[in-house]
Amino acid sequence: MKILLSAILFSFLTSGCTKRAPMINEPAINQATNPSNGTGNFTYLALGDSYTIGEAVKQTESFPYQLQSLLKNQNINVANPKIIATTGWTTDELQAAIKKENLTGTYSFVTLLIGVNNQYRGYPISTYKKEFAELLQTAIAFAGGNKSKVFVVSIPDWGVTPFGKNSGKSPQTIASEIDSFNGANQEITLAAGVTYTNITPASRNAATDSSLVASDGLHPSGKMYTEWATALLTKVTVVLK
Repeated sequence: MKILLSAILFSFLTSGCTKRAPMINEPAINQATNPSNGTGNFTYLALGDSYTIGEAVKQTESFPYQLQSLLKNQNINVANPKIIATTGWTTDELQAAIKKENLTGTYSFVTLLIGVNNQYRGYPISTYKKEFAELLQTAIAFAGGNKSKVFVVSIPDWGVTPFGKNSGKSPQTIASEIDSFNGANQEITLAAGVTYTNITPASRNAATDSSLVASDGLHPSGKMYTEWATALLTKVTVVLK
C-alpha cells in the first residue's frame, strides 16, 4: 500500500509540464497560465506550482482567487489573477515557463510560492537558493522594481497529509526538509527586503484537522487557502491603498 500511495504522490508532485490522462480517482493535472480576463484597477501576478493553482479545489477556492475576493470586499478592485503555475513544477521549471510566457508590462503586486517539488525530488538546497533568488528578482521586476509589492509565501508541510504519512518518508523527516527549504527562501526573501508570509506552522494543523486537506488527500482544501489569503490580505491592502 505504501508503494502505491508513494507512486500516486509522485505523480501529483512531479508531473511538471507532461500531459497525460489522469489516473483513476485522480484530479486532472492543472496548468494555469491564464490572462487576467476580469477587469480591475489593480493587476495581480501569481507565480508557483500546485499550491498556487489550487490543485483539487475549485479555481475560486485557490488562494490567489480568494485573495482577489477579499481585496474586493475591501473596495480594492483587482482583476482576475494572472497565474503561471503547474502541479509538479520546481524552481527551474517555473523559470522556464516565465520566459516562455514572454510577459510584458508590470503588475500591481506579485506572489511567489515555490520549492516543494525541489524538496520532494531531493534537489540540492544550494541549487534551490540560486534559482529561488533569481525568481525573486524576476518577481520584483514584474512589480515594477517595487519590493513592497512582492509577497513570498512559505512552503506548506505536506508530510502531515494522508498521502504524506504513507509516502515512505516519516512526517518528521519531511518536516525537517521543508523547514530547511523554508529557512533558505526566508533568508533570501528578507535579505532582498521583500515581505515573507509563513503559513507553514498553520499548515501542520492538517495532521489533526482533515477539513484542511483537499479530497485528493494531499493538497490544501479551500479552507486552508482561506487562511493563506487572509494572512496576505492586510499586507497587500496596505500596499495597494
